[in-house]
Amino acid sequence: MGALSHLRVLDLSRVLAGPWSGQILADLGAEVIKVERPGNGDDTRAWGPPFLKDAYGENTSEAAYYLSANRNKQSVTIDFTRPEGQKLVRELAARSDILIENFKVGGLAAYGLDYESLKAINPELIYCSITGFGQTGPYAKRAGYDFMIQGLGGLMSLTGRPEGEEGAGPVKVGVALTDILTGLYSTVAILAALAHRDHDGGGQHIDMALLDVQVACLANQAMNYLTTGNAPKRLGNAHPNIVPYQDFPTADGDFILTVGNDGQFRKFAEVAGQPQWADDPRFATNKLRVANRAVLIPLIRQATVFKTTAEWVAQLEQAGVPCGPINDLAQMFEDPQVKARGLAIELPHALAGMVPQVASPIRLSETPVEYRYAPPLLGEHTLEVLQRVLGLEAGAVSALKASGVL
Repeated sequence: MGALSHLRVLDLSRVLAGPWSGQILADLGAEVIKVERPGNGDDTRAWGPPFLKDAYGENTSEAAYYLSANRNKQSVTIDFTRPEGQKLVRELAARSDILIENFKVGGLAAYGLDYESLKAINPELIYCSITGFGQTGPYAKRAGYDFMIQGLGGLMSLTGRPEGEEGAGPVKVGVALTDILTGLYSTVAILAALAHRDHDGGGQHIDMALLDVQVACLANQAMNYLTTGNAPKRLGNAHPNIVPYQDFPTADGDFILTVGNDGQFRKFAEVAGQPQWADDPRFATNKLRVANRAVLIPLIRQATVFKTTAEWVAQLEQAGVPCGPINDLAQMFEDPQVKARGLAIELPHALAGMVPQVASPIRLSETPVEYRYAPPLLGEHTLEVLQRVLGLEAGAVSALKASGVL
């Protein structure tokens, strides 16, 4: 029994931020009912290739993108543009603890599925709305996608090679990080609302915006600007506040060196055969190293090319200096630490036999994550959920399906 096994979540969201939050809650034991459009379902079901392959090596209908964010859920197809569908969703919401949606601001009000309408029938409901720009402000009615928000929200101004270098220019992060972070923040907000409900009673509306999350997650870079008035620039793989903290070339590739304090820098200098660097008045402290970055980094690059990546990693780890290789995903999943932590798993799947998944990073000693369901097929649980939760007879469900509501 998971930590949240007493809760039911109605997940009306699509794409990534909302489904990511729903998957976290589901991994923690909540019953998550994913409501999808009949016929098409979540947009990401078609976001391929790649698609999951069956036992014969043929593509199934399940895109890898969709499979990344919908584990442990039950899929129910309902067309809530129709009155019969709206009634079903309202009845499910009346029996749920949490609702997650990411429609445009005001988009669900036309169907009587907005917070105020559902609050009237379930005052204990925690209703989480996820949009690009939030429920207020001049951009509230705009659609917002991760890539656009990475640009508008400042992240891309910090990501990429510095001006003047070959290939310079803004670059987005290689995964939809703003969506993922919004899913995480939404989960935190939902759990906070649950704590409030348990203590004082009553649900509430949660207003989550991708832009708000992106700005909040600029962290030290935002504070670098707010405390100086100077907008930070792209530094490639370098760090604005710590030196050396970036990639360096080796005899057979590259590695990452992350020196976090002056003691670690002294140890690195010794392993590099340059112990004098630690006492050099230009490099003795991190503040000096940041100021003299342009002098120190070329010196380090000249030293690191004489050993292989494996030699640097072995010697620096022995000396207690943080460092590591730059793995592709194939190398990453073969890493002994990744394997030891069980981060690649498989679950039984109706079309493919088994489906690969990335394990949850959450480790709870008393209520561990349980993997109950593979990401569901479209409408896989419609009959079961409507019978169990709403008490509908099989004949009634069949009639709704025949009429196109399900």
